[in-house]
Amino acid sequence: MMQYGEENERLADTTPCAGVRADLKMCLLESDCCKKNKNTPRECLKVSDGSVPSECHALRYAFLECKRSLLDARQRFRGRKGY
Repeated sequence: MMQYGEENERLADTTPCAGVRADLKMCLLESDCCKKNKNTPRECLKVSDGSVPSECHALRYAFLECKRSLLDARQRFRGRKGY
């Protein structure tokens, strides 16, 4: 999903799970919850009125799984999830 304006453009944040975090942030900022209701992305994750698309909830789950895999010792063999 990561879309950049120029070829070879990269995120400034190189921490693990940064790509999923950026996708989640952009998804939330483009949702009706943030645009029309003027809520913050954090508030939009807590609201379940249907103004946040299911894609954002899937990205949130992927982000949480990626963060959890950082603590998992098996990630040395399998790699991080969502990377």
